[in-house]
Amino acid sequence: MASNPIADIFRIKDLRDRVLFTLMILLVFRLGATIPIPGINVNALKLYFQAQQAGGGISVTDYLDFFAGGAFSRFSVFMLGIMPYISMSIIMQLLLLVFPALKRISEEDGGRKRIQRYTRYGTVGVALIQSFAVTVYADSIPDAVTLSRGVYTVVSMLTVTSGTVFLMWMGEQVNQRGIGNGISLIIFSGIVARMPNGIWVLFEQVRSGNLNPVFVIVVFGMFVAVVALVIYEQRGQRKIPVNYAKRVVGRKMYGAQNTYVPFKINPSGVIPVIFASSVLTFPLQIAQGLGPDVRWLQGLAFFLRPSGPAYLITYTLLIIFFAYFYTQVTLNPMEIAKNIRENGGSIPGIRTEKMEEYFTRILNRIILPGAMFLAFIAVIPTLVQSLFNFPSQVAFLMGGTSLLIMVGVDLDLMSQIEGHLRMHHHDGLTKKGRIKSRRSL
Repeated sequence: MASNPIADIFRIKDLRDRVLFTLMILLVFRLGATIPIPGINVNALKLYFQAQQAGGGISVTDYLDFFAGGAFSRFSVFMLGIMPYISMSIIMQLLLLVFPALKRISEEDGGRKRIQRYTRYGTVGVALIQSFAVTVYADSIPDAVTLSRGVYTVVSMLTVTSGTVFLMWMGEQVNQRGIGNGISLIIFSGIVARMPNGIWVLFEQVRSGNLNPVFVIVVFGMFVAVVALVIYEQRGQRKIPVNYAKRVVGRKMYGAQNTYVPFKINPSGVIPVIFASSVLTFPLQIAQGLGPDVRWLQGLAFFLRPSGPAYLITYTLLIIFFAYFYTQVTLNPMEIAKNIRENGGSIPGIRTEKMEEYFTRILNRIILPGAMFLAFIAVIPTLVQSLFNFPSQVAFLMGGTSLLIMVGVDLDLMSQIEGHLRMHHHDGLTKKGRIKSRRSL
């Protein structure tokens, strides 16, 4: 009798505890996303954002709300989401490349923990800057603030920054005691939580005659195709054959072995999309918050509006850049070649001293088409949704960005669960083959 993989998950105590712990963390995140900052008039916020949505189009607020899982429009304690931490992680990776002294610190014993500590401190700074912008933005909303300006500024900055730090801590707890990648799962759960409302809005638009049902069917078919393309792109790989000669280790002789080094078409997975979104979120957050008082920031917010051409072009270029950047950080051709040489391996037709050059050339060839394909998937659905005039709540949920994040995180989560099941001699989640693991944030 074939075993049920879902039942197997809860039969294994360690895996069951990890899954339940992860679900508990995500539940806390969703509860925190509904708790408003002290001193905020929730009814005034609701009326303001309803008026914005009635105006049509995709606004900056919709974009920020999308990555915060609906917490931004509620002005909740988690309204900044996890994006300040991701922004600081990008800054720290760039600093490691620019400053050799910092790079040497990361390579020392305990260096990774020190860099992680610096990243946490930096996250607090980024969150304070963004939270101040939030206080200014709240003042521009009629009757939204019920406290005096000074008291509200201090309270909101402390509350929102603490919420971001708490989210960062929860993500790290999931990495240690849960299943999957904590930071990615927080973003994933925020997107999924908005689906019921998006589906209801879409249904109301069709029923009221604002949307043609044929257009809805066509767009849904397109999104199914996009999901299939995402899975195909994330599982595609280039196999580099490696031959190992006979060698003696101690008193044992190990025979010759033929294997391969797998280079994925998109080695960085969904990370370029998350990083690109985070980089765009930071200036948009500042522009949205300080825009009412600073004219040039109003222009920046309009210039980078999510439905505008500047946003789409910038987003595409950032995805390509971070695909190269993250691959160079995580896949070092020199280290790969060194490990192969130390174990007596060789690549057919390639001289030993030319391995680094060969691996670099292969990576450069596969990263560019993989990154362009990733950017194509992320941008094209947004263009189509704009043409069909889909409501913003649906546009972001069904856009290429959300699909890339959801599919990428889901594949990573399933691969980790399958690894636990197979380690305990169960069949895994799939009857045929294995789910290939993905690298996540």
